[in-house]
Amino acid sequence: MGDVLAGFHAVWEFESDSVLIRFERGIRTPKLFQALGERRVPLEAIAGLTLTQGKRGTVVLRAVPRPGADPLIEAAAGQLKENSDPYRLVLPADRHTLAEYYADELRVLITDDGTPADRFLVAPPQAPLQFKAYDGKASFDGRTVSFRWSWTGASSAKWKAGDQSFPVTGLSGVEWRSPEALEGHLRLLRRDADAGQPAQPDQDPAAVVFGLGYGPVHESLPFAAAVLSAVRAAGPSPAAVPAARRDPADIAERIRHLGELHKAGLVTDEEFSTKKAELLAEL
Repeated sequence: MGDVLAGFHAVWEFESDSVLIRFERGIRTPKLFQALGERRVPLEAIAGLTLTQGKRGTVVLRAVPRPGADPLIEAAAGQLKENSDPYRLVLPADRHTLAEYYADELRVLITDDGTPADRFLVAPPQAPLQFKAYDGKASFDGRTVSFRWSWTGASSAKWKAGDQSFPVTGLSGVEWRSPEALEGHLRLLRRDADAGQPAQPDQDPAAVVFGLGYGPVHESLPFAAAVLSAVRAAGPSPAAVPAARRDPADIAERIRHLGELHKAGLVTDEEFSTKKAELLAEL
């Protein structure tokens, strides 16, 4: 098609076999978009398109990513906030007709039959990548993930284990929990963890934990996506091993700590109820 549709924070360039998304740089542009720069999304990685009314006189054109096609979306696992969704293009309402035209044109070209992709079709963020977590620094050179612990934040268990290096060939996956939620972390799932890994990320040498200002989405999520893509490229993952269940005493201690945060006004009623239910479900 070769046409261009410009919206707020991004421009979509339509080609015969893909959509090139170029994200703008600027103070108001979400940091994740700035970190991604641009992304080429093959049409075979798109399951469909939607066009809806947005807020304050806007319309939203969204490409629905095909399950399993994008390592960033797979790593995010539904945790991205709407305004950080790289598949949304927000436009002034007066471009509704134009957006509808492009949506119809793309729908004709999309051949997705509803099946998940058997491989990643969208390129991951390029290594080397690094970010600072609360308890250490994480780096990835394309082949190995390294954790270097911080003396101010790392637990005694991590200090005892020492700094860690994990070749992607020894991993089966990645678990990312958004820093915008309670207990945000990045955990590497190891192929050799037959007995399961420590339930608490702050006790697991294969995980780094986030915190206020540590492990922000625009740094930790592209990192997780790059690692996940490298893991998948290294070979098929073995059957998933259930994580070890937490000790009841540990659950009680976590709930007590959560209650203290709630009383201090650092956790809302809703967050307290939700997290407490999650903890109790792990018994």
